[in-house]
Amino acid sequence: MELLLPNPANSTPLTTLGFLDRAATAYGDSPSIVYNNVSYTWLQNHCRCLQMASSLTSLGIQRGQVVSVVAPNVPSMYELQFAVPIESKLVFVDHHSSSLVLEAISLFPRNTKHPQLILIDDEMVSSGSKSTLSNSHFLDHYEGILEDGDPKFKWVRPKSEWDPIVLNYTSGTTSCPKAVSLSHRAIFIKTMDALVDWSVPNQPVYLWTLPIFHANGWSFPWGMAAVGGTNICLRKVDPSQIYRLVKQHKVTHMCGAPVVLNMLSNSPDLETLEHHVQILTAGSPPPAAVLARTESMGFVVSHGYGLTEIGGIVFSCAWKQKWNKLPLTERARLKSRQGMNTVCFGTVGLTEADVLDPKTGELVKPDGKTVGEVVLRGGSLMLGYLKDIEGTSKCMRENGWFYTGDVGVIHPDGYLEIKDQSKDIIISDGENISGPEVESVLYSYPVFWGETPCAFVSLKKNGELTQKPSEKEIIQYCRDRLPHYMVPKTVVFENELPKTSTGKVQKFILRRIAKAMS
Repeated sequence: MELLLPNPANSTPLTTLGFLDRAATAYGDSPSIVYNNVSYTWLQNHCRCLQMASSLTSLGIQRGQVVSVVAPNVPSMYELQFAVPIESKLVFVDHHSSSLVLEAISLFPRNTKHPQLILIDDEMVSSGSKSTLSNSHFLDHYEGILEDGDPKFKWVRPKSEWDPIVLNYTSGTTSCPKAVSLSHRAIFIKTMDALVDWSVPNQPVYLWTLPIFHANGWSFPWGMAAVGGTNICLRKVDPSQIYRLVKQHKVTHMCGAPVVLNMLSNSPDLETLEHHVQILTAGSPPPAAVLARTESMGFVVSHGYGLTEIGGIVFSCAWKQKWNKLPLTERARLKSRQGMNTVCFGTVGLTEADVLDPKTGELVKPDGKTVGEVVLRGGSLMLGYLKDIEGTSKCMRENGWFYTGDVGVIHPDGYLEIKDQSKDIIISDGENISGPEVESVLYSYPVFWGETPCAFVSLKKNGELTQKPSEKEIIQYCRDRLPHYMVPKTVVFENELPKTSTGKVQKFILRRIAKAMS
């Protein structure tokens, strides 16, 4: 027994970097990235990532130093998930964000050393032209840096699987964004979990409608390498572009917030798909009306709950075939329950998950009614918030639980449901009002909803409405479908609702507006 111990042969650190090596061998001649008229195979993608990693080393970037990326879902953003496995020393900047980054750097205190900047110009790559760098603030173009690298470079693998691999910032829907540090181990487990739970097959065609900078695209950059998938890059979420790419490339999988579902189901380019497309959404439960329109077009919607602090989806609604026979409203209600721990998280990634009474700290009754705070425990959780000891200790308590700050219930059948996140709870005349419940009703009216009891409304565009509804009509519509105390008392019409870069409505801004109005 004394020899049955960890040794160098059986204790190699868990890391997702090996997924790219495997993809280059198993799927070397298969497409890896497609973007406009640019495409790379997995073998080419592997070489490019090694070249970039080599160049970063030549630039003096060392283990543990942070390399930042400010970019949308373009090929370079995908490649950097592998080429940069974790004071920022280097910043890759998309050409559309260059003025913003330069303005931010101008706010640095005097005598502060600025990070080096690399310009990402995917339009130059698409055209096949080579441009000289005209902006003296930038060291070089992305492709220029990559070309200087060695395609036979050896990965700088982690010394420990607990070494940090990424820093992700929370979206800031409820408070200031926090820098979440995740380890190689956490990302490896989360990636494998995501593939198993969503039943992702070998060589899927994945459309990047979910921002990669949002919790690293829920770990699917590494996941697509593990299964040899094709990554269809998309600079911005545009329904007409999505429908075109789905048809052109026969897309099989995509992810996005519920707002993406709403955009797709209300697009003037709306059309029934030629094949089914799996779409994974997370956040507030998809309203029944949006769910019905989306699924009627051929999308198969899966719903889950996740956090930046855990790298992606942690609960998902394990769907049962018998539920397909139920009426739409009942299917939507069941799908709104985020469900069980995802497959691997029930045993490996997340040892435990539960709902605790915030006053007593005891487990709530599994009756589907008693609310409490959702808590998690397991090896896939973050290492902590960067330079925020107080914030880390507030969430990761000495009792071994991670406190999410979200409210939920446990149903008798063991399914967990996030009832309301803190930003969705409205207290009116002593009553707790469920934002999503009111949202579901308002979504069935031809408008887009923001908040209640003061409802912020953005009307459909492109002339779809023959007549603008009045405030009185919106209120009456809700009154016919909701308990009296839930009905909005004020309706404010806005051209656009304030959103984060990931498409989430910034409800704290709407609260400020409502408060100022009152």
